[in-house]
Amino acid sequence: MKIKFSSTVIMTDDFDKMKNFYHEILKQEIEVDFGSCIGFKNGLSIWKLNKDFTISQKLGRTYDKAGNKNLEICFETDNFDEVINELNKIDLIYLHNIIEEVWGQRTIRFFDPENNLVEIGEAIHCFVKRFYNQGMTIEEVAQRTSVPINLVKEYVR
Repeated sequence: MKIKFSSTVIMTDDFDKMKNFYHEILKQEIEVDFGSCIGFKNGLSIWKLNKDFTISQKLGRTYDKAGNKNLEICFETDNFDEVINELNKIDLIYLHNIIEEVWGQRTIRFFDPENNLVEIGEAIHCFVKRFYNQGMTIEEVAQRTSVPINLVKEYVR
């Protein structure tokens, strides 16, 4: 079977609010806009469902306000502290503030306007460099982060 991943879709009741959140607040660039469906360049899509859509008919509803508790929408950044400063200007509901994961990545998690969990974390090469610049050897960084030694070497050069 030959298939290709296309996108992850968030189905929404308040399309404009969700579009604004991901486009204006999280600065995701729109690739296509079909009016009630948009696709961002990162592969995320937002659909405004209506009762005529097959998926609504099969699920027996158009929208569930509970958010998806089995999904996390993950973003990474090379400028974690800068992003955190921007997020602090926005009224968000946080799952948690900045933490350091067991593998060393700094992350923050919050909910979008429809209660889907969003994570923003340091890009892998950033926290690998952070540990290396703090004096860890390449082997110690690999052990601490679970990043293979060959990638640690690549990231710290």
